[in-house]
Amino acid sequence: MKSKVLGSTLIIAGTTIGAGMLALPIASAGIGFGTSILLMFGLWALMAYTALLMIELHQYADHSATLHTLAKQILGDKGKYIASFAMLFLFYALCAAYIAGGGGQFADRLEMIFGVSLSPTLATLIFTLIVALTVTIGTHAVDKLNRILFTLKLIAMGSVLFLLAPNVTQGYLTSLPMQQGLIVAAIPVVFTSFGFHGSIPAIVNYLEGDTKALRKAIVIGSSLPLVIYVFWQLVTLGVVQQETLVENSGLSNLITLLSSAVHVEKLATIIGVFADLALITSFLGVSLGLFEYLRDLGGSKASKKSSTNTFSKRAIAALVTFLPPLCFALFYPQGFIMALGYAAIALAILAIFLPTVMIAKIRKVAVNANQGSLKTEQGTVHYQTGGGQVALYGAMLTGLVIVTAQLLVTFGVLPSLG
Repeated sequence: MKSKVLGSTLIIAGTTIGAGMLALPIASAGIGFGTSILLMFGLWALMAYTALLMIELHQYADHSATLHTLAKQILGDKGKYIASFAMLFLFYALCAAYIAGGGGQFADRLEMIFGVSLSPTLATLIFTLIVALTVTIGTHAVDKLNRILFTLKLIAMGSVLFLLAPNVTQGYLTSLPMQQGLIVAAIPVVFTSFGFHGSIPAIVNYLEGDTKALRKAIVIGSSLPLVIYVFWQLVTLGVVQQETLVENSGLSNLITLLSSAVHVEKLATIIGVFADLALITSFLGVSLGLFEYLRDLGGSKASKKSSTNTFSKRAIAALVTFLPPLCFALFYPQGFIMALGYAAIALAILAIFLPTVMIAKIRKVAVNANQGSLKTEQGTVHYQTGGGQVALYGAMLTGLVIVTAQLLVTFGVLPSLG
């Protein structure tokens, strides 16, 4: 596998395997192992399919185009505004969550490893600055750092799986859903754990629109998290009894339960390190996608003739990318939780509704008007995602189910998770 393809694959996988992975056992505790696996396979297939739709869309624009550019080109101003809202809401909510959580974890690790004690505010500022500088340098820098962090994350994950696997109890894995409503309530959480679509435009630009390479990166990059999630669910839901997990929801309780169940003193520390790495790799991917999106909004292409202007544009884009979520995390450390409750809705708009609607329109134009004014960079379509109309409208229907489920949870009709 070529270096850039490998790097892109790991960026996709690293973006997907974030802090949301740690919420999977909590969200699926009440529905059982078997049901959670079925949900994961179904939602992985949905997200891989819509990601491939985005690759099909990118044939109709320059490889540096973002979702904002595509939405404006295909759907007009209304599509552009919807794309802008969904992208900004989702990315800023996630970045605020990652900064708030990452700053505290960064302070803990500095004290644990180096004996350096920092205030939560200073630790958060330093953590954000490190990520901001990496993203501002460019996708290449994110690629290199992400490879190292992703490798360390796999080692930490492998250690956790190795320590927990011998303690799996088969009977715990056969638990059935405690309430049928919990199955629907778990859908948005599982769905969000497969989100990586915001980083696709940056990957398309990095691979210079090479459709074959992009398809490989997406299929492999999204499949890695699925495999890891299956093993993670196996060793967590199989070690702790279903009723105990449901009664002791929350990440800290999960780590405590796993540690006490297997009687391994350092397990809590290893899971903590894994959580750190999962968070920062996801933060890198999400903030990279937001950074490139804001650069596109700012018309950075016009400044390519001047390196000074290019640098200033990147600096401004970095400031707009990181300052709002940083302020939110510093002044409202608990406020982002409410916004994250709606992240699944924004992700559904971004990863399902926009790609399917744009593909439906562009295919219709291509058939009825012999491609009309919509031309690919090569002049003809070289790749079209399979499944036809059935898959397209099936994805739209599933998106409606996800949004409805989240709204029902928000308004208390369905039970909340964790």
